Amino acid sequence: MAKEILLTPEGHKMLLKELDELKTVKRREVAEQLRQARAHGDLRENFAYDDAKRHQALIEGRIRDLQYVIERCKVVERPDGVTDYIHLGSEIELTNVESGEKASLTLVGVYEADPMQDKVSVLSPVGEALIGRGVGEIVDVVTPKGDIQYRIDSVR
Repeated sequence: MAKEILLTPEGHKMLLKELDELKTVKRREVAEQLRQARAHGDLRENFAYDDAKRHQALIEGRIRDLQYVIERCKVVERPDGVTDYIHLGSEIELTNVESGEKASLTLVGVYEADPMQDKVSVLSPVGEALIGRGVGEIVDVVTPKGDIQYRIDSVR
């Protein structure tokens, strides 16, 4: 059985927006690129045409992927009020027990993960170690470079 696709409401909205952009704007852009490339004549050695076809294939592939996720996902709302445990959508403050280094992250679904924005997948080693845990607990995160212990300082 396939794993359930979990999304936060924000992540679901983000994927819907991307899908709409691809279907309305990007499809039109690539259609125009193809039209212009065809105007150059012989398609057998037409780099612009080949490039536009590759771009079209990428766009159509991404549209299929997004439709698959959106049709099968479960949008998980954050619990009302204050919660003491970590769940999808939680904003978490952590401290590396060994180094004292602080970190902030948001736990999100796999399709929303973005390390540059401190959005960590619930299926990542960090996410799996944190889910269901509470403030003050020490968690062990298994990484390729060894285990790291974090203390959970706050959950919002």
